[in-house]
This record gives sequence, C-alpha cells and structure tokens, in this order.
Amino acid sequence: MRVRRQQSRMAWLAVVAGMALAACAGSSTSDPVDTSAAVTPLVSDAVAIDGEQDDVSESVVPVESSSIEAEALGRYATGDSSFLFDDDLVHTFDINLSDAALAELEGDPVAEEYVEGSLTFDGETLERVGVRYKGSIGAFLGCTAGPNPYEPSGAKTCTKLSLKIKINWDGADAEFYGQRRVQLHSLNLDQSLMHDRLGYWMFREAGVPAPRATHARVNLNGDFVGVFALIEQIDGRFTRDRFDDGTGNLYKEMWPFDGNGAVRSEDELIDSLRTNEDDDPSAEIIRSFAQELLDAGAPTDPEAARRVLGERTDVEALVAYAVVDRAIRHDDGPFHWYCVERPCEPHNFFMYEDPTSRKVHIIPWDLDNSMQLSNAITDVADGWGETQNNCDPFSFGALGLPQRSAACDPFVAAWVLLDTEYERVEAAFRSELFTPENVRNLIDKWSAQIEPLVVEAANTFDDAPSVEEWRRSIEQIFINFVDPPQQQET
Repeated sequence: MRVRRQQSRMAWLAVVAGMALAACAGSSTSDPVDTSAAVTPLVSDAVAIDGEQDDVSESVVPVESSSIEAEALGRYATGDSSFLFDDDLVHTFDINLSDAALAELEGDPVAEEYVEGSLTFDGETLERVGVRYKGSIGAFLGCTAGPNPYEPSGAKTCTKLSLKIKINWDGADAEFYGQRRVQLHSLNLDQSLMHDRLGYWMFREAGVPAPRATHARVNLNGDFVGVFALIEQIDGRFTRDRFDDGTGNLYKEMWPFDGNGAVRSEDELIDSLRTNEDDDPSAEIIRSFAQELLDAGAPTDPEAARRVLGERTDVEALVAYAVVDRAIRHDDGPFHWYCVERPCEPHNFFMYEDPTSRKVHIIPWDLDNSMQLSNAITDVADGWGETQNNCDPFSFGALGLPQRSAACDPFVAAWVLLDTEYERVEAAFRSELFTPENVRNLIDKWSAQIEPLVVEAANTFDDAPSVEEWRRSIEQIFINFVDPPQQQET
C-alpha cells in the first residue's frame, strides 16, 4: 500500500497557533465539582460521525479476527445514516477504554495512534472499536504539555480534543449506520459551538454538496467530556450519496493549480487522494479541467469562463459555494492563500471529479474559524474578486503573515467573472436562507438542544466557555453577519 506524501503544515500551524492557545488557556481541567444541579441532557445514548479519512500510514494495525455475522450486530449495522444526523436529536457517545489505553492516548495525543476500546450508542455496545485523538498539528496547539507550543508534544492538557472512532477495528466488514469512521470535533476554537452546524447547513441548503452536522455529547469512561460537533465523513460513501457517479476521485486540500498558476502535477494530486488510492489512479480529469481553463483564456474572458465552467462544473453549486463562503467569512478556507512557507496554498476543502460527467466539484471543510468579523491570523485581505500587490505575496494583519490574493489563481479568476450569476444567487441567499428570522429559528432550536450540556460543561471544566460567553458568541453571529447594525437601520 502506497504511503502518501506528508504535506507541509507550516502555514496551517501559523494560522491556528494564536487561536488554539487562546482557546486552551488555563487548559487543565479543574477538580470535579458537584454537578447535581446541572441540567440533565435532553437526549442520551447516541453517536456522531465526522468527515476526515484516515491516512494510509496508520501506525496501529488492528488484530485479525473472524467476521461478525450480520445478524449478530445491532441496529447500527443496518440503520440509515439519517438517524445519526437527525436534526432533532443530540446523540451521546459513551466511549470506554482500559486504564492502559487511556494513558496511552492522553500521554501522547499528537501521535494519533488508535487504541482499542468500546462504544455504547443508543443502548447497544460495540465491544471492539479503535479510538484516537485527531486533527492537524494546529489542533493540538496549547493542548499538550510539551515545551514548544508550535511543535505540540507531551501529554494532553485540554479537556477536549477531537476524536475519531474506527468502527471496523477488528478487521470485520462492519459499518455504523452506513459509516466506517465516527468523528467528533471538539469545537475548541468556537465558543458559540454553532459555526460548523450553521455553516454546513447553509452550504447544503444553497445546493452545495456539504457534510451533515449536528451536536453530540461525549462521555469517556463514564465521565462527561463536553459538547462536540458530529460531522459527516467525507469519503467514498459521501461521494456515492451526493453525486450521480460517486465512484470518482476525491482529493483533500489539493487545488487544481499550484502557487505559480501552473496545472497541478499528477503526483501531487494522486498523493492527496481519499478514494481510489489503490486502483492505479489517474488525475487526468481534474488536470484537463485546469488546462482547459488556461487554453480557453477563461481567467480573463467572461465568455470563456462561462463556457468552460458551464461544461466542467455545476455552475449553480459553484457560485453558491462562493456566496455562502463569503457570507460566513470562511477566511480559513480555499480563498485564503497562505504563503507562510512557499509556495502559497489554500486549505480546508475537498475536490471531487465525476468520472461520467467529467465535472469538478468543491466541498467545504473545517468551518470552526468562520463567522468571525476579524481575526489577525485568518483574515482574507481582499474582497471577492479583488487582487493586490501584482499578485505577489504581501503581509497582512497584526502578525504580518503573508498571503496572496485568491483571484490571482486561474480557477478563482475565472470563477469571479460569473458576476451576474453571483449577484443573483447572493440575493436569493440573503432573502431566503440567511435571513435574521430563519437563522434565529435555527439557532434557538439548536441552542435549546445543547444548553443543558453547555451548563454542565461550564460547571465542570475550567476551559469550557461560560454560559454567558456562549450566549454572547451566538449573538455575535447575528450582529456581525446575519443582521448587522447598518442592515437594521435600513
């Protein structure tokens, strides 16, 4: 099995450093307090799934065992994934680990190595699953005891870290409500606890293929850990569900063009694959799309841009992606080209190519840093379609981190020429989906679901947001994005 090239994470490291350190300041948990007055969670016994595929080079190999007969499995073996992502439920994950396994996990979370444990969900127990902490290097900044926060190491210090649960740990061909991985995001960078759920909802409702998201409670060895986000796994099951032909290539964080505007190399694209890795894959479709944009002069010719993007993308979904991304300021996404370490690269997206239609699609990912009015690290300097500094990198923000204008990229340059389409889609989005009444109803519903957990966490852990901080962060979403003062006055 081919081991993927480990991509440089220096840019991402610089982006999340300040936020992660702030989120985990004073990160060791307090001694347990009397929580008898805490509100009982609304819904118990359930599970969550997130959308990140394991690296090929997993360091722990599950032990061999005979296949489990289907009839011996519980509802999770045949149940539909819609149960996991039911908008009316807050599922509970009860994870149990031996003392030795827990010590191994918490002693070196950055290793991201699975240990064996069990999972109880909706009254049923999966006796053997793999459990590990997860995330890019930045996810651990400020949450480990090592001496250098920019090179996380040592024991876990934050109460919460994102978790991944491997369902088919023992070698069986097992699925969990149609999923092979359960992923639980810690939300450490989002005191509102709403960015993921609201952002993905907006993308999906606008017609963009995006993961489902909800909230979940996590217990570890019987002890409450906190409120997590349950994010749908982006993998082959996701693509088969969302696209007419879902058997194609799925690429993680690999743009069709490199930092110099050249068509991305075959090797780089293949190294980023999350499907078809072992099937002698080819990146011909996405590379031909990029080359066609250049050959047609699409980055500077609106007519050519409309023709090529109309033939090689779902234009409505493509335009809607940009509208939603900019509305929620997903500044840590594909329109922020970080140049901390050359070449300049964007982050936090997936690309999918349909092998039948030969269309290329973009899928959003990692929205925890969205919906912030200003952030010294992640802010995008340019408005949609704007460029500066002759498309060379420039310093921006309080820390002076270098970035490059996204519209200097040939794909984005063609994309922004769809100005008439953008205006039409944005007007519909603002008047139908992203209205104060609509967002308020969603947030009120979801807040009621998780408020008991927020109260319990605030009463238990030093590094959990207080109820007041949580409510204030939610209101900032409205004030800054949904119904800003200038809009209220008109």
